[in-house]
Amino acid sequence: MEHAGSAVTARDRAPGTVPAAAELKDAAAAAAGDTRAFERLYRAHVARIHSLARRMLGADLAGEVTQDVFVRAWQKLGTFRGEAAFGTWLHRLAVNVVLAERARLGTRRGRFAEGEGVMDALAARPAATDAGLDFDAAIERLPEGARQVFVLHDVEGYRHEEIASLLGVTSGTTKAQLHRARMLLRRHLGS
Repeated sequence: MEHAGSAVTARDRAPGTVPAAAELKDAAAAAAGDTRAFERLYRAHVARIHSLARRMLGADLAGEVTQDVFVRAWQKLGTFRGEAAFGTWLHRLAVNVVLAERARLGTRRGRFAEGEGVMDALAARPAATDAGLDFDAAIERLPEGARQVFVLHDVEGYRHEEIASLLGVTSGTTKAQLHRARMLLRRHLGS
């Protein structure tokens, strides 16, 4: 067993070089409650997850979101079946946590406006309130793929690359679906 302890030290010094079999073993042990095994997984992947969070959310939120990812990983380790590499599973979990945080931040930012002329910039309420209902109904009538991309891009503010990753398609597909959604909406709302 002493040999296994020296392997841990080697892993700690060289993150990212952990063999897949060792990660699978550590993931199984961590799922059973072994905090040392989870710490080895953490050390092997923290830099990559932090880098992802920093790129997508900025340096000020990266540390907190990285912690959130590893808390979620600890909670969900029982769902890791080993069908993919642990790093792949963890990265997908991280993307989901980051996208959820982006959505939460986008919603929160949308609720608050700053500056002196904010009230002047607001449009007056339209006379007919059924236009909003018409728009919602038009969105609901969109084909599933076009609706998902339209909502993620034009409503939620995601980039095509993010949408492609989230939906498991290419960014070319998301661009085509967005164009289709906009054309269908124009046709519906213009008539």
